Amino acid sequence: MVSRSSFVIVANRLPVDRTIEPDGTASWRRSPGGLVTAIAPVMQRRKGAWLGWAGAADEDVEPFHQDGMNLVPVPLSAREVENYYEGFSNATLWPLYHDVVAPPVFHRHMWEAYREVNERFAAAAAEAADEGAVVWVQDYQLQLVPAMLRKLRPDLRIGFFLHIPFPPVELFWRLPWRRQLVEGLLGADLVGFQLPGGASNFRRLCRRLLGLPYKGNEIFLDDRIVRTQAFPISVDFAELDTMVREPHIITRAKEIRAELGDPEHVLLGVDRLDYTKGIGQRLRAFGELLKDRRVYPGEAVFVQIATPSRERVEQYRRLRDEIERQVGRINGEHSMFGHQPVQYFHQSYDRAELAALYLAADVMVVTPLRDGMNLVAKEYVSCHHDLQGALVLSEFAGAADELRQAYLVNPYDVEGVKRTLLAAMRATPHELARRMRTMRRRVATYDVDRWASEFLTALET
Repeated sequence: MVSRSSFVIVANRLPVDRTIEPDGTASWRRSPGGLVTAIAPVMQRRKGAWLGWAGAADEDVEPFHQDGMNLVPVPLSAREVENYYEGFSNATLWPLYHDVVAPPVFHRHMWEAYREVNERFAAAAAEAADEGAVVWVQDYQLQLVPAMLRKLRPDLRIGFFLHIPFPPVELFWRLPWRRQLVEGLLGADLVGFQLPGGASNFRRLCRRLLGLPYKGNEIFLDDRIVRTQAFPISVDFAELDTMVREPHIITRAKEIRAELGDPEHVLLGVDRLDYTKGIGQRLRAFGELLKDRRVYPGEAVFVQIATPSRERVEQYRRLRDEIERQVGRINGEHSMFGHQPVQYFHQSYDRAELAALYLAADVMVVTPLRDGMNLVAKEYVSCHHDLQGALVLSEFAGAADELRQAYLVNPYDVEGVKRTLLAAMRATPHELARRMRTMRRRVATYDVDRWASEFLTALET
């Protein structure tokens, strides 16, 4: 029996990953993802409970305490991982919500698994929540949970936050289970989105699909009102700003540049290996700059970190092969002895190493084809108290709404990306400082604490 909490987070994954120590024993460490980075500090302060899958199929893990958080594992079978997570969540909803960058699939058995798993999460949350508790449900994998939980526990205050874009009505309309998903979200008291456009899309969908009236941010149901609002997620600015001032991080940043051959320009991409991230487009642009002799090997090095992601999904396996072939072609055509223009790493890095990479990079290249926010852009800005460094940012990332002083690009326009990369590399220190100062002020003011505080204040009042 789980001890009940007045504050509960419900997410697809627990905020920790299992690691194997040198002596063979298993332990847990905090996950590096954006969701965990954003919410873990709030959880630690409120001493709440976090419900989520532990990451291994067919495993029943007892609740445990880690990193200042009470963690309640929710089990998934291998079939559910395949159909609920890899299937409906990431082969149906993910591409649909990201403007159909890849074609979504619509299979009934995937939908059934999604519904069954959402029921299990709702039941676990109902058991973990104290009387009148605040329950904050996270992201697209659990969109049915709010209504299911409200049916089980009408005393609860329920919030939902969508970390990815919410699509226009015309795209959402393709979904055979559109009504069930919308009704699931309407179980919340507050539905949060990254941008005002997502909230507006949802309100229009509720009117067209269910005939529900709305005014401003409020949707009117028969017995209650559901608020919809944008809360752009952010990062822990103070933590990153402090980290990159530490001597060992500064030393490591210098080592990274030396290991790369001390080029004039270090360009950096840090992404999950995902078809929405625009990795291929940015590499193509950089490769063409080399081919056009507008950038020379040894003058600039492009470091691309591609964190492994959803490797059992066929589209992701194909993407990895395509990116690795592309990297091979560029390096095969343009490398010199001791100088490889693209350094590609298909692995994960801890926060200290990422901070050093951010500090070492002259140009951060963030070019998603579609992204709810993209916290990498805000992390890079947080790491440059020296007011140097250029951020090249896709217009289709949610962060572009806030970081208007970045070098904004359309990632589909390869010539435009090439021009912008050159502009970022050749900008004067004064120009870089002007842009970076304004972006840092924005991220410092609207940090992760403010994001969580504004959402929870809106939910609890």
